[in-house]
Amino acid sequence: MALIRHVPVAPNFKFMRRRNLFIAISAALVLASVALFAVRGLNLGVDFRGGIMIEIETRDAANLGDLRARLGSLGLGEVTLQEFGNPTDVLINVQRQDGAEKEQIAAIDRIKAELGDQVAEYRRTEFVGPKVGDELKQAGFLATIFAMLGITVYIWFRFEWQFAVAALIALFHDVITTIGLMALIQLEFNLSTLAAVLTVAGYSINDTVVIFDRVRETLRKYKKMPLLDLLSLSINGTLVRTTLTSLTTLMALLALAVFGGEVIRGFSIALIWGVLIGTFSSWGLAVPILSYMNLRAGLVGGTDDEGEKTKAVEKA
Repeated sequence: MALIRHVPVAPNFKFMRRRNLFIAISAALVLASVALFAVRGLNLGVDFRGGIMIEIETRDAANLGDLRARLGSLGLGEVTLQEFGNPTDVLINVQRQDGAEKEQIAAIDRIKAELGDQVAEYRRTEFVGPKVGDELKQAGFLATIFAMLGITVYIWFRFEWQFAVAALIALFHDVITTIGLMALIQLEFNLSTLAAVLTVAGYSINDTVVIFDRVRETLRKYKKMPLLDLLSLSINGTLVRTTLTSLTTLMALLALAVFGGEVIRGFSIALIWGVLIGTFSSWGLAVPILSYMNLRAGLVGGTDDEGEKTKAVEKA
């Protein structure tokens, strides 16, 4: 609390003087992410590449660490376990085995033999084929695109078209760099991490809308102020709020990443990066792009009843 009380209420950083540097950093991150995706690709989970899913109920509370070690020693490739509902309910995912249905059944039999009497009931045993995986890939891609377009339409109606273009560029930047991080550290890309990507887009646009609201308000209030100074003033006006919101969100995500277990660790890591890059893109990319888009021409309404204050700010 003592630290927060010493945070400046009205910072005065000249963000727009470094706008070209911020845009260059963003461009470099996007290019690096595209290169990583092209060279290393994504570590697709069972959801997208197909595999075996087994839902079990154990006799006692499941020890996921022990189960993961035992099943991993079978040499069946990637094995992930997820506890849901009761401590005795476990979902086992095993990567698709080379070969046809016969090889998948053989892998299931080996898993059952390894688990033995520890399992009280096998509730579900399914094989996710490559066709289902392809369908999920397509659905995930379309979900991301439609979410971003929907956000863009919302911004377009709420603000002017310049804001929608800047927001869309920032959204693509956040999504592409998040995917680049997953390619870099080979974080498993499954339905959970896809949800994280969509959450990143939502979090990023929330920050962007807050700053855009201040930009529109400031445009109407200070008509005579130079545009670059006006944009810097708008960012400074929301900087404390944005910083504190991001820090509190990061605290929760770090706790999830450290203590949440293996199942949600990938989701948490993707969101941590998303909060950081989304906060940066709101003031380091979206607003600098506005400086090249002739906002004054699209401005409607507003009065310059703050003339004296405007002159004072311009001189400062």
